[in-house]
Amino acid sequence: MLLCIETTCDETAAALIDRDRRVLSSAVASQEEIHQRFQGVVPELAARAHLERIVPIIQQVLDQAGIEAARELSAIAVATEPGLPGSLLVGLAAAKGLCVAWQKPLIAINHIQAHIYACQLTRQENIYPCVGFVVSGGHTNLYQCHSADDWKYLGGTIDDAVGEAFDKVAVMLGLPYPGGPHISRLAKAGDACKYALPRPMLADRTTLNLSFSGLKTAVRYHLVGTGKQDFSTLSLSLQQQQDMAASFQQAALDCVVGKAELAMHRTGGPRLCIGGGVAANSLLRAQLSSMAQRIGVELLIAPLELCTDNAVMGAIAWEFYDRGQFAPLDIDIHAGLQRGA
Repeated sequence: MLLCIETTCDETAAALIDRDRRVLSSAVASQEEIHQRFQGVVPELAARAHLERIVPIIQQVLDQAGIEAARELSAIAVATEPGLPGSLLVGLAAAKGLCVAWQKPLIAINHIQAHIYACQLTRQENIYPCVGFVVSGGHTNLYQCHSADDWKYLGGTIDDAVGEAFDKVAVMLGLPYPGGPHISRLAKAGDACKYALPRPMLADRTTLNLSFSGLKTAVRYHLVGTGKQDFSTLSLSLQQQQDMAASFQQAALDCVVGKAELAMHRTGGPRLCIGGGVAANSLLRAQLSSMAQRIGVELLIAPLELCTDNAVMGAIAWEFYDRGQFAPLDIDIHAGLQRGA
């Protein structure tokens, strides 16, 4: 069994996974209530919350599975990149301490690669090679994936991640954090053609990069006009909220689906694997499915329960365990996104 730990942003998670990638136990402690008043994740508060929750969460999954960690665990895996520095450090420090206490090897996980590997947990056949597309609150990036850790960066957002754009537009519409689920719910009753919003970089077929800051700014201009930034006095009807939610969501997803299609044409790959929190969006899943059918590629999307940050996707560590790829105990975190191969 592997004990997997995830603390890259604002979710404290742990899971126990056996060699057959079966989940023996899993737990996630959300920090949504902590960050709601700030309408976004506050890094220092996130790190403090991880400190309070990491030991109870690990103990919870051990108790659920009813195992003796010192005797039955094969290794301890932890996400060391990318993410918030303070959050990453808490998870890594906990994993190192347990490795020393229980005399177990340490396996370092790339959070981005783990999001794509969540697609592997739903099938027997190897998902590689594939094009991996991570769409979340912190990442919107495309990769050509030859194996679990042999990746080539193809392109990604040059500013906001798509999930971040959802959160910021939700603030403009007076919706709670995190904004994605609220926008998606409102959009179902809205007119996606009501507001003429841009699709930044979508028409540029020379690049697989994306941009969402201009789309976010266009929403602001439609709501309060140019040069105005005070939303405290803005009063929108429910229909206006619904129409803007639908218009924004469609514009953002058009960009995501369009670049995914371009990536498949560019690489000629057999399958597209999608992971990350925004992959839970039902309209995105439907539009990606239609696109994949139209161009004749296999589409794999992480299960809904494995789209947002979790430790189950740490099952990717078995790939490294089988190769004997263990990390030294002086390994450090790498908070920034590694875009190279």
